[in-house]
Amino acid sequence: MNTKVSIAGVELKNPVMVASGTFGSGMEYSEFVDLNRLGAVVTKGVANVAWPGNPVPRIAETPSGMMNAIGLQNPGIDVFMERDLPFLEDFDTKIVVNVVGKSEAEYCEAVEKLGESNADLLEINISCPNVKEGGIAFGQDPKAVEHITSEIKKVAKQPVIMKLSPNVTDITVMAKAAEAGGADGLSLINTITGMKIDIHRRTFAIANKTGGLSGPAIHPVAVRMVYQVANAVKLPIIGMGGIACAEDAIEMMLAGATAVSVGTANFANPKVTMEIVEGIEQYMKRYGIEDITELIGMVR
Repeated sequence: MNTKVSIAGVELKNPVMVASGTFGSGMEYSEFVDLNRLGAVVTKGVANVAWPGNPVPRIAETPSGMMNAIGLQNPGIDVFMERDLPFLEDFDTKIVVNVVGKSEAEYCEAVEKLGESNADLLEINISCPNVKEGGIAFGQDPKAVEHITSEIKKVAKQPVIMKLSPNVTDITVMAKAAEAGGADGLSLINTITGMKIDIHRRTFAIANKTGGLSGPAIHPVAVRMVYQVANAVKLPIIGMGGIACAEDAIEMMLAGATAVSVGTANFANPKVTMEIVEGIEQYMKRYGIEDITELIGMVR
């Protein structure tokens, strides 16, 4: 029984990854999860310099999910490469580094430095506000998506996976723009913008007013978008959004994802990724599936 999948020429022992921002760089979870059993660990977003993040409170629970406005707090690329990457290199798993920035120059500076590292893939979070364009997210303008993808590809040593925002009219337009820019793969979806108001304090539950909604509530939206993108481009897709069990992961693969990232579920059940790996294996045995790649995009 083969559970291996390939993303842009990088082979993963299985399709189960963790979503950026929900797993740190693996250190916090290593006592609960055997990182060697994961297809890949995706790190928290890292920028060319340290970011302080947003003011608190910046997390709120919602029915079937949670909202966050962490603001991509991170220690900066230099600290990350000295402290976090060496920890992950001791494990038999692929390393995917999530990169953030507020301008093309910031993204490219971090990506260039990572060219000297043992990272296997780069996941570029283009839901960040573009400070040069009045704060609109890079991922909400197809021209910006294509341009930043092509600029990053010029300096990247590793394959580039563009992480798409669902907060757009038509996600296939953004996917095609990333493909035109030379992306090696796509990750989707990022969180959906939401708001929660505390009726007792009569103010916003999150200091930022709005936040990113994640968890089971967004899973059907994510499956739909993965399906649409899989039928619009020829790039491998890492599907994410509300995956909480093996059934959710398999559903995402049937829609067209080559691999999956598990995010919010890690907070409720730190061992969920191990359960999903085992659940996928049991599903394959139950239905006599010899090669997991048979599942990718099976539902048309």
